Amino acid sequence: MTAMARWAAILPLIALTGCSWLFGEEGLFPENTEHYGNAVEFEEITVPPQLGKTGLEPTYPIPPVRDTVALQGEFEVPRPTPLTGANQFDAVRIQRLGEESWALVAVAPGQLWPQVRAFLAASGIGVAASDAQGGLIDTQFVTLADRKLPTRFRFRVDSGVQRNTAELHVLQQNRDTTEKPWPRVSDDIELEQDMLRNVAQFIANSAEAAPVSMMADRAMGASGRIALEDNENSTRLRLDLPFNRAWASVSKGLPEAGFSVDDRNRSEGVFYVTYVGASEEADSGWFDWLWGGEEQNPLVGKQYLVKVASVRENQMFITLSAQDGSAVERREQQALLTVLKGTIN
Repeated sequence: MTAMARWAAILPLIALTGCSWLFGEEGLFPENTEHYGNAVEFEEITVPPQLGKTGLEPTYPIPPVRDTVALQGEFEVPRPTPLTGANQFDAVRIQRLGEESWALVAVAPGQLWPQVRAFLAASGIGVAASDAQGGLIDTQFVTLADRKLPTRFRFRVDSGVQRNTAELHVLQQNRDTTEKPWPRVSDDIELEQDMLRNVAQFIANSAEAAPVSMMADRAMGASGRIALEDNENSTRLRLDLPFNRAWASVSKGLPEAGFSVDDRNRSEGVFYVTYVGASEEADSGWFDWLWGGEEQNPLVGKQYLVKVASVRENQMFITLSAQDGSAVERREQQALLTVLKGTIN
């Protein structure tokens, strides 16, 4: 009998006996689970006195269980806060603070970066240098039709205040006889703003078909620069902005969040406000859920103190208290600061 014939005779036997050999009652993987139930627990290994027992201790020891099964007293389980407030804005919007202007774009930074590159390519403006991790694109010097001096631009992409938003800043520099580093402010503010409007219009027209730069997205992220920090005693907003811009953003966001600003003290970073409730156009679903859809919002008419406190140069804490400085209920802080969080840009 040849080797091929011998294997032809053996293979059917393996096929017939393979299942019982692997999964049978005496196999490697017995199907009868009663073997586990009937397993005998062995006695603890006796270790000679001259040897240690460290190696025999459980890897994950079970901590002792307390006798009490419930805490004493009554407790209120806090409702979860929404991820964002009811803030809605156009795909692209020009923001201004003093002489500073920037475009607020409702896309993640990784999506804004290739749109700026596409704008430069469509405009025939060459790129001299780019840094995706730093969010910077420097153009070559170009001579514009109505300008005598060659000029160049620096585009800076930052993460926005809210989640999945981005900011675009433009810096302009004229060329003279000597090479100079980038200035702190543009040489020509009017030209800077013209360029910002042009690129913002381009982005608005192409927002739906924008690609994504993974490198820029990883470097800048899309989590935003505002966060609600909550503990068992109080709630606050952390805002990663310098004081001037944080103050302006909160000042603009308070009326949109349903607050009437009665007075303010910028040197102390304090707003004296009265909560008047959301407008008819605004979404009040958060309060409907919190207080019950049939009930009138019990916070309407209450007066508060909103404080913007500097933690470090580019980080602020926003807190809410009664106008006499005393604390308010944590649920009130949580509800009102959540709505305010959604209106700060």
